[in-house]
Amino acid sequence: MRWVKLEDIQRFSPEKMVKASLLETDRFFLDLYCFEPGQAQKPHSHADSDKVYVVCEGEGRFRVGKEERDLGAASAILAPAGVEHGVANPGPGRLVLLVFMAPKPTH
Repeated sequence: MRWVKLEDIQRFSPEKMVKASLLETDRFFLDLYCFEPGQAQKPHSHADSDKVYVVCEGEGRFRVGKEERDLGAASAILAPAGVEHGVANPGPGRLVLLVFMAPKPTH
């Protein structure tokens, strides 16, 4: 059995957002994304994989397709396969997300 405490792998960098792997198989991954205020993940898409963002701490601005929405802790959003998506931390505090993706991209 593999288990992990989020607080043990949570890391921040002043240069860019930090991705930390929590759990992973050949079929999916679950990461922790940590953003300082002002940091963002550029809009992008995954042709064959769905992505779920779950806000653990802070508030983020999420874009999925042409829609944009601000979400806070205990909220989740789905970015379906093939749809452009991204997230930004407008601040003032830090943003911590759980990010689940399946099937796991092969790139």
